[in-house]
Amino acid sequence: MRIPEKFKTKMAALLQEEWPRLLAEWEKPPYLGLRVNTLKISVEDFLSRVPFELSPVPWCREGFYLTGENRPGKHPYYQAGLFYLQEPSAMAPAACLGVAPGDRVLDLCAAPGGKSTQLATLLQGQGLLVSNDNSAERIKTLVWNLEHWGAPNVTVTNEEPGKLAACFPQYFDKILVDAPCSGEGMFRRDPNAVRSWEEYSRITPPLQRDILEQAALMLRPGGKLLYSTCTFSPEENEEMIALFLEQHPQFSLAELPLDYGWQSGRPDWVKNGANPAGMEKTRRLWPHLVRGEGHFLALLEKEEPERDDIQRSRRDAPAINTNRTDVGLKPFYEFMEENLTKPLSGKHLLQGPYLYACPEELPALTGLRAARPGWFVGMIRENRFEPSQALAMGLKPDDAIRRVALSPEESKVYLKGETLMLEGKKGWTLVCLEEFPLGWGKQTGGFIKNNYPSAWRLME
Repeated sequence: MRIPEKFKTKMAALLQEEWPRLLAEWEKPPYLGLRVNTLKISVEDFLSRVPFELSPVPWCREGFYLTGENRPGKHPYYQAGLFYLQEPSAMAPAACLGVAPGDRVLDLCAAPGGKSTQLATLLQGQGLLVSNDNSAERIKTLVWNLEHWGAPNVTVTNEEPGKLAACFPQYFDKILVDAPCSGEGMFRRDPNAVRSWEEYSRITPPLQRDILEQAALMLRPGGKLLYSTCTFSPEENEEMIALFLEQHPQFSLAELPLDYGWQSGRPDWVKNGANPAGMEKTRRLWPHLVRGEGHFLALLEKEEPERDDIQRSRRDAPAINTNRTDVGLKPFYEFMEENLTKPLSGKHLLQGPYLYACPEELPALTGLRAARPGWFVGMIRENRFEPSQALAMGLKPDDAIRRVALSPEESKVYLKGETLMLEGKKGWTLVCLEEFPLGWGKQTGGFIKNNYPSAWRLME
C-alpha cells in the first residue's frame, strides 16, 4: 500500500510510538464481516444453517467476522436477504445510537445502505426510518439494499440536508450522521481512498460542518445524534465535535462503551481555539487495537426542556397525502384478497402506476425528491395489479396464500430466471428459499412462470 507522505508525517507526529504498530497492521489482510438480518431469521437459527466460518463482532450482536475461504455473496441466503456484508468497524455507529422499535430515525448520509439496514433491523418494523443520500447515483444502491433487506417502514430520499431540515424540523428521535470524510480508514481496502485522500481532506470538513448544522435542526429535544467517520483526522473528528458544541450549547456528549479495545478521543488533538472539554467521551476504533478498519464515534444529546415545552417544540409535519378512497386501488385490494392472508399495513400512496405502503409516521414530503416514499408494493396498470420484488422481500412466508419452498440448490434455478416445473394452484405464488421469500412466480398449469427481476438474477 502506497501511503501519501503528507499523511505519514501527520500520523507519525500524532501517534508517535503507536504509528509503527498501525503501519504493521496495514500489512495484513483487511477484516471482512457480515451482519445477520433479524427481521427474517434469529442469529442462532442463522448460525445453525450457514456453512461459513464465523466469529462474533463484540460490539454488534448480529455481526460476525468472516474467516477462511468463504464466498458468502454467492450463497442463496444472501439473495434471500438473510445477511449483509459489512466491514466490522462500520457496525459500531448504528449499534451505539440506541434505536428502539417505534422511534423516528434519520440516516442522513446513508448510501450504500449498510447502516440503514442495521437501523431498520433495530426498529423491527415499527416507527419510521428516513434513509437519505444526496447522490443520484448512490441512491440506486441504497434502494436496492433496503428492498433486498425487506424493511417495510422505510422512506428513501435523495436530498441535500438543508431541504430535509425544512420538511422535518425537530422531528426525529435519533439521527445517524456517518459523514463523508477523507477515508483514511479505507486505505487498506480501497486504493481509490489513498489516491483521493488529499483532496477529500480539504473538501470534507466544510461539508461535515453543514451536515451537522442541518441534522441539529431535525433532532427533537431529548433526542440523540451519532456522528461518525472512517477517518483518523482530528480536524474531522474531535475538532469537528468541539466546534459544534461551542456553537450549540443545547447539545452535550453522552458516554459510549470503552470496551473491545476502543479508545477515548483525544482532547489534546483539538486545535483552532476550540474547547476540548468532554472529548474523552468520544471513541476511536484504531485498526491496530481492534479487529476492524477504524472509526470515530461521538454521541450527542439534545437538551430536553420542560414537558410542556417539548409538546410545543416537537412539530409534527402535515400528514402525507394518501388515497383515502378506493378510487384506482381496486386491483390492489383484489390482489390482497386473492393472494395475501392479511391486508398490508400503512397508508397507501399511488404515484402514477406505482403504489407504496407508507409508514403511518410519515409526514408530507412536499418539495422533496423521494426515491421511495414508502414500501414499494407494486404497479397498477390496465386495471390489474403487479406485485413488486420489494413486496416479496418484505413479506413473511405465511403472509402469502400460495407459496413454494425450495432448497438452496433448487433455488438457484429460480435465481437464474428459469421456469420452475412445479404443480400448484393457479395464481401469484411466493417463491421461497426454505421459508425465506425470494420473489414472485405466476403459477400456470404445471409450471411457475419466473418473475424474478432480470437485474437481480445470478449470472452463474
